[in-house]
Amino acid sequence: MKPLTLTEVVAAEFAPETTYLNTSSCGLSPRRTVAAVKAAAEQNATGRDTFDFGPVAAARASFARIVGVPEERVAVGTAVSVHVGLIAASLPAGAEVLCPEGDFSSVINPFAVRGDLKMRYVPLEELAESVRPGTALVACSAVQSADGRTADLPAVRAAAAAHGARTLVDATQAAGWFPFDAGLFDYTVTGSYKYLLAPRGTSFLTVTEEAQESLTPIHAGWLAGEDVWGSTYGPVGQLARSARRFDEPPPFVAYAGAEHSLALLEEIGIEHVREHDLALAARYREGLVSLGHTPIPGDSVVVSVPGLAHRVDALAAADIAVSARAGNLRASFHLYNTVADVDRTLDVLAG
Repeated sequence: MKPLTLTEVVAAEFAPETTYLNTSSCGLSPRRTVAAVKAAAEQNATGRDTFDFGPVAAARASFARIVGVPEERVAVGTAVSVHVGLIAASLPAGAEVLCPEGDFSSVINPFAVRGDLKMRYVPLEELAESVRPGTALVACSAVQSADGRTADLPAVRAAAAAHGARTLVDATQAAGWFPFDAGLFDYTVTGSYKYLLAPRGTSFLTVTEEAQESLTPIHAGWLAGEDVWGSTYGPVGQLARSARRFDEPPPFVAYAGAEHSLALLEEIGIEHVREHDLALAARYREGLVSLGHTPIPGDSVVVSVPGLAHRVDALAAADIAVSARAGNLRASFHLYNTVADVDRTLDVLAG
């Protein structure tokens, strides 16, 4: 199949009614996703296909291809914090968890609330060099939610391997534009309602075969059985041999949409999305500098300006959607954005 161009995708699949530069909060739904969600809800209302596992399987397989792992290593769920909680529950008391300062709470808090783990926080740029003997797990986001900075993942992975630590990477702000190989890390977690354009309530966990042995499938209900329909009553006799045993019960309507969002990104190609998004972000950064502002540097589609969060209201009044995070004015660019969106935002900031 010939890949769709970005222009074709935007024309056929998206209909933003604002200048929407807020994908880091929530991605826009493609038309095909909206249609699939409506159809699934209508089927449920009529009593037809109330247990349609097909979209869940298709979304799992599509996500696996996007992040470069076999689908047998992918579990589905509803939220990053639930996946992280599963991992947190597997650690022995006293284990050291190393995190960047100010990382997203869903990555950190499931470990912190246990109360019997040793939490250590360091600046993002010092994460790799801070891994030490006795560190059990390094947990970080590939792309920081607050400001768009990217972690030095190869260095983190090398340092963790040298000290026998496991790695957990949150790809929520990365998957869909960032060249991310989930197979390089023991665990990855991804909320798919941002750059993957899926409905809220869909998320993915990847686990290496070795790391699977240390996880207790505490969410395991009947859907986690190897034989699903043979696992509906009593203790499940045989859990799934794949990472499916770590599944949460999936919200079927949301996954009906996720199947189509992920398929769309595969059709376009993540490399094309990345090129488009980064070009817009670079244009925006250059414009900010010309206006006398100092955006946080980096090669990211998330562009944040410290101390400029107070301009969110003025931008909203001009029908431009951005966000304020940790004192930063945060704009984020994705495939449905255009040069006109960038220039219009800069014009308002110049006023």
